[in-house]
Amino acid sequence: MPPTTQPIAERRAAYAAELAQGTDRFHEPRRADCPWCGSKRLRTRLRTPDLRQRKPGTFVVDECGDCSHAFQNPRLTAEGLAFYHRDVREDGHESLAERLLGARGGTGRHLAAARAMLPFPEPESWLDIGTGHGHFPAAAKEVHPYTSFDGLDPTRRVERARAAGRVEEAHIGRLTDPRIAERLRARYDVVSMFHHLEHTPDPREELRAALAVLRPGGHLLVEVPDPECAFGTLLGKWWVAYGQPRHLHLMPLPNLLGELESLGCEVVATDRREPHIPHDLSGALALALGRALPGLDAPWRPAPPTPLQHTVRQALTRASVPLLASTAALDRLMAPVLRRTRFSNAYRIVARTQT
Repeated sequence: MPPTTQPIAERRAAYAAELAQGTDRFHEPRRADCPWCGSKRLRTRLRTPDLRQRKPGTFVVDECGDCSHAFQNPRLTAEGLAFYHRDVREDGHESLAERLLGARGGTGRHLAAARAMLPFPEPESWLDIGTGHGHFPAAAKEVHPYTSFDGLDPTRRVERARAAGRVEEAHIGRLTDPRIAERLRARYDVVSMFHHLEHTPDPREELRAALAVLRPGGHLLVEVPDPECAFGTLLGKWWVAYGQPRHLHLMPLPNLLGELESLGCEVVATDRREPHIPHDLSGALALALGRALPGLDAPWRPAPPTPLQHTVRQALTRASVPLLASTAALDRLMAPVLRRTRFSNAYRIVARTQT
């Protein structure tokens, strides 16, 4: 992996050597059945390049004709995931889409998610999985001031979150790692996963691991994109929730409910309204503009842009700001209506383990 402290010319050479080996090794064999229900009734729902970073490759999302589970097929290998996750929002090489979509979390959404647990007993301990910089725990403390928040993330961002006081304990790695799972077993009253399951190779394994670190009667709080959102059909590959190549699974609500019930959980709340993120139109526009504009001076590009290309990109980016701002305002204006329709783009589940 080219270290980000290297000059871009050195990183470009490292990427060129890596890509000279081809990208086939980044993909597992294509599967002929649904990873959720085993059905062989598959159809191609989407075929798209990497619209956010513009790294090489084409990615396919298939959908099961029986259970409607959507999944990347062929799926990226661990090496492929590392390659396509690398350099996201680093060193100023982020695209227009990265800048817009990277800030979509927002304190308001974090507070709303934290308030989803107010109807239940106040938790003493809470683990936020995929916490990143710990922005959710920092906001959630305003709603649950007596709760101890820990964070788990595969990157060292969680250590910076601990240093900033956003989490009390920082765990680096994945919950499916047996060493981490054993160390955290039955420690928490609440485990949260916000837009995390869609990134995991095996969402079922991730759910089992999350339940294992909950105390009896503890609660699991999950938010994921809704593949049944009408924007997925309307916008096609420009719908940001497809998230290729980093989103591996898109799970319909009935599938996730059925899985949690099969694991012995009681589903105590579902919500398709509040988790809606008002970014569908502005996100699609940002992706389209990023695709149309001359490319950034990114290390995976074979050559840097010419001075003319750089000047044109800067000018067009500045010119597009009012249009993007207007579209983002339209997203927010329509959100109260859209979240009550099939255009709502996410859902939330709160499930309780057995006592």
